[in-house]
Amino acid sequence: MTVTSPQFNHGAHELFDVHEVLSTTLGALNKMTLVRDHIQDPELLDILDRQHAFMLQEYNTTVDCFQSGQDPAVPTKSYMMKQNNTFTFGIEPKAPSKPMQQASEINDEVISGFMLGAAKSIATAKTSAALETTNPVVRRVIADSIPNCIEMAYETSIYQNKHRYYQVPQLPVADMQMILQSYASAPQAVTQ
Repeated sequence: MTVTSPQFNHGAHELFDVHEVLSTTLGALNKMTLVRDHIQDPELLDILDRQHAFMLQEYNTTVDCFQSGQDPAVPTKSYMMKQNNTFTFGIEPKAPSKPMQQASEINDEVISGFMLGAAKSIATAKTSAALETTNPVVRRVIADSIPNCIEMAYETSIYQNKHRYYQVPQLPVADMQMILQSYASAPQAVTQ
């Protein structure tokens, strides 16, 4: 049995998974920097700036504990979005989506789409890494940061929905009711 220092308390699989988390986060941060000056809506600019600052600190926290194997100098915090969680349901006609042909076509819909995709990709990478990370500190930092990615994605999807970039269809009320009532609570387990 080999005992290693906290700095090298990482399995090979963990190294690759955390490398993927950090690389995906770097990609998101870089893309946010590239598109920032193209944002037209002050609300989207505020969301991007708050998410970028938070994501940057979370990146630094992860790098710190990953390299040291010990508690980071700045612990994981909770991301808090500003707006309410009101969605508009239903679908309205709109032009079909297609790839941009020129960089000049970039707009707030495209940028918010980048942001949503980045938060979802980071959440996926972090979830995968947290499941197999052997260093307990790194695992806890990554696991604790997954809800932040979810919150950022949710905030961005609310922004997109408000501007009808992200439309949310609904089933007819009768179908919704049937599905909602298709489960019942289980009785509490009896201990033996």
